[in-house]
Amino acid sequence: MSNIRKCKVLVVGAGPGGYVAAIRSAQLGMDTVIVEGQRAGGTCLIRGCIPSKAMIHAAHRLHNICDHMDEGGHMGISVTAPPVLNMQGLVEWKEKIVTKLNKGVEHLIKANGAELITGWATFVDAKTVSVKTADGEMRIEAEHVIMALGSVPTELPFMPFENNVISSKGALELQNVPEHLVVVGGGYIGLELGITYKLLGSEVTILEAMDSVVPIFDKEVRRPVELYLKKNKVKVHTGVFAKGVEDIKGGKTKVFFTPKDADKDEPPQEIIADKVLVTVGRRPNVKRCGIEATGVSLDEMGFVKVDERCATNMRNVWAIGDVSNMGPMLAHDASFQGELVAEIIAGKKRIYDPVAVPAIVFTEPEIVSVGLSPDEAKEAGHPIITGKFPLGANGRALTQEAEKTAGFIRVVAREDTHQILGIQCVGTHVSELSGEFTLALEMGAVLEDIAGTIHAHPTMSEIFHEGVLATLGHAIHTTN
Repeated sequence: MSNIRKCKVLVVGAGPGGYVAAIRSAQLGMDTVIVEGQRAGGTCLIRGCIPSKAMIHAAHRLHNICDHMDEGGHMGISVTAPPVLNMQGLVEWKEKIVTKLNKGVEHLIKANGAELITGWATFVDAKTVSVKTADGEMRIEAEHVIMALGSVPTELPFMPFENNVISSKGALELQNVPEHLVVVGGGYIGLELGITYKLLGSEVTILEAMDSVVPIFDKEVRRPVELYLKKNKVKVHTGVFAKGVEDIKGGKTKVFFTPKDADKDEPPQEIIADKVLVTVGRRPNVKRCGIEATGVSLDEMGFVKVDERCATNMRNVWAIGDVSNMGPMLAHDASFQGELVAEIIAGKKRIYDPVAVPAIVFTEPEIVSVGLSPDEAKEAGHPIITGKFPLGANGRALTQEAEKTAGFIRVVAREDTHQILGIQCVGTHVSELSGEFTLALEMGAVLEDIAGTIHAHPTMSEIFHEGVLATLGHAIHTTN
């Protein structure tokens, strides 16, 4: 007979939503169990955000050394021989970071009083799971269940993940740099990893069905990224559909694609690749967990339906993060929801109603978007004013060569009240500014609040101050 463990709160999945929910639940004095089939940390920490950012950093460091060798050096620094990339060493270094953070998450869960159980959980009903652990099978029964099941890469039926066709997870585990990498999907994941491998030495070709890469952003924001891709000879085919692959001799793969306006009798075009990275989105991880036994409602895409409290249609069953239909599929949003649900269970009155959730793309240059774009603000009926400030006019950006990507900040505000509605920023190193942007919107800041705040010099944060001054019509360090 299986061991039975009863608890107040059961969290299924120890990703950025799940482990935060478990920690906060335990902090609030509730008997909490969290179950994870692999390593605590989830997709973001183990096989997504963190390892990809580590590889992006390494790729930039390698590129910066190599980029000026033929010019006899740069900034007075030169090298006498080309640097050598050991891909296995890079992957090992990346894994050390992942392991350190994984152990840190496990320690935090236990130190706060939650019980972490490693094993695969299958729902028996809405409040019960059966878990296969290394020590055998056990049963967990809870008063409240928080589904933090996460998501998995979307697999194309005509391009399954096998042989040379890889997901983002596979791209982070390659032991050799492919000579030619074809990326199917020009969204943020495809561009981040595509640019990374370009900097590591691969030839990179991107196939995107939409008319532009990162189509979630407007043309003005996309432009610096598109220029970077062109300058660095990343081949981009937009308005095309991938049609399939065929393994050929020499360990390579032939990729077939057609323009979306092609005649139906027109033969597909072909590209020869060493690896094919498919990044066409992610889907909720609801297969093989017995979710049908819970009675929770799913939408047409397979996401768990929740209300403004992240509650499902089943009493005391909650869903957070990527598996739910609430909010964007972002790690920081999942963590926010995890804390929210824990506090609701503990009796606090809370709902999911953030003013803005920051979106960041770690391409070169980076893109940050918080709140409404000018077009979105107009569509919402706001009378708006906007202001821009170039990174090239910021001293700190110049000292870090962050201005070379033609980056800028753009501020969107209401014309009548001067309330800030949105901020978009594109450029090297700008991701670290996202916190200030989000705080400004969450606090309901008006332009004068930022204009009257002293920003330290020399820092990149000054571009926000200058962008606000530009919106008010009196920027100091630019004539635009």
